[in-house]
Amino acid sequence: MAIIKQKGQRVGIFIDAQNLYHSAKNLYHARVNFGNIVEDSLAGRTLIRAIAYVITTETGEEKSFFEALEKIGIETKTKDLQIFYGGAKKADWDVGLAVDAMKLAPKLDAIVLVGGDGDYVPLVEYLRMYSGVQVEVASFGKSTSGKLIEAADDFLDLSDNPERYLMNYRGRGADKRRAIKTEKKV
Repeated sequence: MAIIKQKGQRVGIFIDAQNLYHSAKNLYHARVNFGNIVEDSLAGRTLIRAIAYVITTETGEEKSFFEALEKIGIETKTKDLQIFYGGAKKADWDVGLAVDAMKLAPKLDAIVLVGGDGDYVPLVEYLRMYSGVQVEVASFGKSTSGKLIEAADDFLDLSDNPERYLMNYRGRGADKRRAIKTEKKV
């Protein structure tokens, strides 16, 4: 995918924090370095807004995480965790993120969607077709929808450099050791 990334381009970054959090936790047993993701997604262009869509819980333990995001220039939009009768939980921001991206698109040259959920394919297609913005996706390739990658103008695979995009990452050797331990248990 050959795309143009020029300094003067106005960029909006929309971060599905839950999607990235769970991908990093499940794939690498590590936490996400959102600062490096924003920096590399921006690629020297002009940041108009970076918004992380996050979930609040009853305990409030995520407050320091939200403050850390804001300290590095990422605005947070919060939504309460929904807990249904029987204990089922729901925590997603797909529609809110999509609406914000569509509303801000006329003020942007490029939109970076940080997250790999295939539910975003119609959003990417809409933005490219009707808004004329360049749409880029940044996510861990191992957990990203193939259809989302195909729909986007560009894809930054965070799995290609986990040392840069993760905190507390123990390296490729740790991944292999975990795989061996898992095989022995089976």
